[in-house]
Amino acid sequence: MLGVSRSGYYAWRERPESKRAKRRKRITKRIHQIFVKSRRLYGSPKITQILRQEGERVAQKTVAKIMRENQLRSRTVRKYKATTYSNHDYPVQENVLNQTFVAERPNQVYMADITYIPTDEGWVYLASLMDLYSRKIVGWRAGARMTKELCIRALEQAYERQDPTETVLHHSDRGSQYASHDYQDKLREYKMVGSMSRKGNYFDNACIESFHSIIKRELVYLEKFKTREQAIRRIFEYIEVWYNRERVHSSIGFLTPVEFERRYFHAIRAAAS
Repeated sequence: MLGVSRSGYYAWRERPESKRAKRRKRITKRIHQIFVKSRRLYGSPKITQILRQEGERVAQKTVAKIMRENQLRSRTVRKYKATTYSNHDYPVQENVLNQTFVAERPNQVYMADITYIPTDEGWVYLASLMDLYSRKIVGWRAGARMTKELCIRALEQAYERQDPTETVLHHSDRGSQYASHDYQDKLREYKMVGSMSRKGNYFDNACIESFHSIIKRELVYLEKFKTREQAIRRIFEYIEVWYNRERVHSSIGFLTPVEFERRYFHAIRAAAS
């Protein structure tokens, strides 16, 4: 009926698998592995880069096609983001950073922001500080109230963890928590230079805003938290295990923040020896 001879059919069935078919099967298996390891969050751009780092010459279109054929779809979603309260009488710092989102070393620029996370008990407020060089979250604190004390504890954690030896430029929005006298006193104690975004210009604080968008797409909007304690535990795991140590970032050559920072200090030590 198909116009194929019996001998031709059996010859086709017994024919060895081609190198191309074997390679596609191997790549498909590896895509599955990377996708699962990423918590089903990575799309084709990141998976393509990881494959290339492993020595595979593969096009992103090929990876995207394989993912579609195998129904591997990133589970991230997009929603709105709230902002801090900037109508206050505290002094406002000059915008020193001025959207220069480039750092030459760790502990040169920290970016700070607050975001909101819903639970059945009410909001959890997350105050975070990011190192602009490595995109590492160097300090964070979460709690039931959006206070200056919450932001100060995040700043204290960043300072204790990183122990910066040179001046740090600290950039935030104009929120009352960051403009407060207590927070500014802490910056002076740590010999940090303050910088603040222009009013209503969210692009001035884009990197840390981007992190809060990511944690919402990859964690908050995918889970429902019954208690604040549950949310804070999951935030801890997301930041300390996943984001800093396992999640690759396109802006730092598809490395993790911890690995990118480690390579910097390794290069410094090697140059000094």
